[in-house]
Amino acid sequence: MKRIVSFGILASTVLAFASPVLAQTIFVSTQLRPIEEATVVREELLQDVGDVDYVVEEPPQFAVRMEAERQAGKHTVSLVGALHGELSPLADKNALEPLDDLAKKLAAGGMPQAVLDLGKLGKPNQQYIPWMQATYVMAARKEALQYLPAGTDVNALSYDQLIEWGKKMQEATGQPQIGFPAGPKGLMARYFQGYFYPSFTGGVVRTFQGAEAAAGWEKLKALWAFVTPNSTNYDFMQEPLAAGEVMVAWDHIARLKNAISASPDDYVVFPAPSGPKGRGYMPVVAGLAIPKGSPDKAGATKVIEHLTTPDVQLMTASRVGFFPTLNVKLPEDLDPGVALLAGAVTATQTSKDALISLLPVGLGDKGGEFNKVYMDAFQRIILRNEPVGDVLKAQAATLTKLMADTKARCWAPDARSDGPCPVQ
Repeated sequence: MKRIVSFGILASTVLAFASPVLAQTIFVSTQLRPIEEATVVREELLQDVGDVDYVVEEPPQFAVRMEAERQAGKHTVSLVGALHGELSPLADKNALEPLDDLAKKLAAGGMPQAVLDLGKLGKPNQQYIPWMQATYVMAARKEALQYLPAGTDVNALSYDQLIEWGKKMQEATGQPQIGFPAGPKGLMARYFQGYFYPSFTGGVVRTFQGAEAAAGWEKLKALWAFVTPNSTNYDFMQEPLAAGEVMVAWDHIARLKNAISASPDDYVVFPAPSGPKGRGYMPVVAGLAIPKGSPDKAGATKVIEHLTTPDVQLMTASRVGFFPTLNVKLPEDLDPGVALLAGAVTATQTSKDALISLLPVGLGDKGGEFNKVYMDAFQRIILRNEPVGDVLKAQAATLTKLMADTKARCWAPDARSDGPCPVQ
């Protein structure tokens, strides 16, 4: 890293593109949605690039809007910013403009070809331009380090060590000191898909209900004894960390950044724990794409070129905690908190037991239903203490139907499939 949906939604969308097209370049993004981040985009990252209307949408609404405009053949959106897996359905429907010329310029300007190739989405032409990247890490207040089990390397933490650490902190303070973003808008589903399941089973979909998954859930039960019950209210872990409500937390780097940047000397940042199958982690790549029928293709191209310049990429890292896709060196005077996060990302990527788990691909507008399978399992097993085997069997049936309905093939770390990814 240092080198770096409903009828109502559909109806409102139809009304939107039935209205006169505005003069601005309409830029719709599923990323940088929180008001603080969206303000940075509007007032800083898009400064001096023209008249751009930055519109944020939740992934389900984004999928419905783009499909409605595609089917109607009337377009208001000139540029989209979304995750790799959110752009894949658009590419599958041949709904994106090829961006080969832009990709060649960026390759010459320092964007690694391996990163650019992600934007092809398995097709001959460039479907999107990689915009920014991130992942999830753990952070701890330094006073928590005194309770680390003897001989533990925080950068090579195991689940057993995390459990012992949590136990020692709770015994010393009288309160559970570990926190997760399990609130309504938290990213806990990504923990299960990118970290927990890969670490314990080596997969996400195929391995959903096997013996290894059951053993993993039992281990999570043991860990949850030392997790604050308030976790079900937390959406961003930076607030409870900064307030001293927890000493140790897992979250997306952008949702830890404010606390760590405000007091970098108070924290350590490190990879998530490893399980029997390795140290699962989820690289998050967001891309910029131009929908076919874009009313302002030239303006959209200009915005992409602007957002992928070295200065703006570094500003993005500094201001919102998403790292460059360009191969640029982070400056020596970089925000110390961002530097801490960058170090943890590097430690994660270079861990000898690192196991990459990609974001879901091919689910279309069913991504929310996919997340719900894992969150329902969590609520039933961990919060309600229902029998692990019974819950996994029921949720596996839901997952099997979802994969069949979407025809989504397996993605890493699951082995490839010719048809819908099977739940074994």
